[in-house]
Amino acid sequence: MKLKYSVFSIMALLLTFGCVSNKNSDINPNIVIIYTDDQGYGDVSALNPEAKFRTPNIDKLANGGLVFTDGHSSDGVCTPSRYSLLTGRYSWRTSLKRGVMGADGPCLIEKDRMTIASLLKENGYNTAMVGKWHLQMEFEGKNGEGRNWSKPFTDGPCEKGFDYFFGIPASMNYGILTYLENDKVLDPPVLWTQKKNNITPRTYRMTPPYEKQQGDEEKWIEVAPSFNDELVLETFAAKAVAYINKVAGEAKNGKPFFLYLPLTSPHLPHCTHPDFQGRSNCGNYGDFMEETDHRVGQVLDALKANGVEENTLVIFSSDNGAETNYVYQRDTYKHFSSMNFKGGKRDIYEGGHRVPFLMRWPEVITPGRKVDVPVCQTDYMATIAEIIGVNLSDNAGEDSYSLYPILKDDNFNRNLRGPIIHHSSIGYFAIRDGKWKLNLLRGSGGSLKPKLIIPKEGEARYELYNLEKDPGETTNLYFENPEIVEKLKTRISEIIRNGRSTPGNPQEYVKENWKQISWMEP
Repeated sequence: MKLKYSVFSIMALLLTFGCVSNKNSDINPNIVIIYTDDQGYGDVSALNPEAKFRTPNIDKLANGGLVFTDGHSSDGVCTPSRYSLLTGRYSWRTSLKRGVMGADGPCLIEKDRMTIASLLKENGYNTAMVGKWHLQMEFEGKNGEGRNWSKPFTDGPCEKGFDYFFGIPASMNYGILTYLENDKVLDPPVLWTQKKNNITPRTYRMTPPYEKQQGDEEKWIEVAPSFNDELVLETFAAKAVAYINKVAGEAKNGKPFFLYLPLTSPHLPHCTHPDFQGRSNCGNYGDFMEETDHRVGQVLDALKANGVEENTLVIFSSDNGAETNYVYQRDTYKHFSSMNFKGGKRDIYEGGHRVPFLMRWPEVITPGRKVDVPVCQTDYMATIAEIIGVNLSDNAGEDSYSLYPILKDDNFNRNLRGPIIHHSSIGYFAIRDGKWKLNLLRGSGGSLKPKLIIPKEGEARYELYNLEKDPGETTNLYFENPEIVEKLKTRISEIIRNGRSTPGNPQEYVKENWKQISWMEP
């Protein structure tokens, strides 16, 4: 009897202090999004047992959480996917109809546009970003003339919902190479560099020594004297760990944190830290991936060491598929970054946007689950909103569906989200609805300078694939299924015109300079 009374007393105390709920805690979870750069689906050893390098820390997320085997970035290149992840809205609704942005200029995220960071900040979270931005920010002066690095830059992460920012402006193969903190340039990039030390196909470095004067050739990059490309991942991991150490105490006392950690790897240049060089069976690319995995492990260890691992949702994914050097890795080392999927970065094909898509949240997600429902990184916004109990307005997260029901258990509605729209580097589209995928305007990817294929008389204008039977997109079923082609073409046209793919009032979008939607009626 005494034992029974003790159990009830404990339960009463737990309820009183808000420790029992469907999440095992009434404190909203901490949220960490780790976003790699150009990592293919096959670049995680838990997803690809034949991988020629190991990723034990990323594997912990896969084995200890939920693997979406049909998860997608919103685009085949960098900037668009980052916009969509943070806003829950397809980037082609903005002025960016193709390609990527630079380092310096107006931010693609519009003023007053809700981001995951601003949503969480408004709902009591500490918010931070450590890593690569690549959505543009505005610096004083222009490249090579009139620069004033002492002035704060504007239109950066701290104006989009982040309390704290440490990182670099864009990719390391162009742009501005220096570290930024909040709105300050830490070391003025007063020197110049360019790609150097090409050894194997599609690999290079941005290493010192740097030049005092810009050369005559194009693509010279502004760089700080102290910048070392081999130390970037180490620096980002250290800053992320320091941030977790700083805010973990508040998180345990009811003020959770959001950390967005967009890494620069395995994007070119493959600037592996010396401690990891020569460790893998896949050349420098494999070494770089093993370092990437180690940095992920440092962040996961910090969560555990601070006692916040159980109530932290960790989301892991990549901004697009593997760079075109996946062909070199395949032919030289028998490593398949794209697995059996067609293509890679920039492509409308699956290899361009089907990416690692992992979630771990020990208090909620049963370990070792796999789900084959098609999902998109735009869905992070609505998922997080539902987790914290917020309803999104009509002008926020227009292309975001909540995946929270999937996280909780296997008894979810498999039709909980609508079709996914895919987008390639040159701005062409595909629509995925269930097992069917329709590629509109053929030939949009597969190389650094992809070209559109103009069909000859009697050839298929579009490509239709049954991904359930043909995930490698080998057999075009366009002529056999004209009714499905028309249905999908009508559906994608509606999604574009409505300014949203989720239920709600139609929303405005940028309609100018959009030759890639020529199939639509005026």
